[in-house]
Amino acid sequence: MDIKDRVIKIIAEQAVLEPSDVTMDSTLEDLGIDSLGLVESIFAIEEEFDISVPFNANEPQESDFDISSVASIVAGIEKLVAEQKS
Repeated sequence: MDIKDRVIKIIAEQAVLEPSDVTMDSTLEDLGIDSLGLVESIFAIEEEFDISVPFNANEPQESDFDISSVASIVAGIEKLVAEQKS
């Protein structure tokens, strides 16, 4: 299972959806994920990949981590995982 599939699985679990219902174009709002669900998703992603996501839950718009869509979240996780390996 690649990074994209693992991230989609985590997001789907938080949204109580099937992974097939989560597309790369989906926004968290589209999926019904609120701010608490977002924080829980970030924690789950950090645990799954053993990384630290630079995300400020109190000021998400000030964060360096783009949460505007599933695709942007996947891209951010891929970058963090690559940085961790180097």
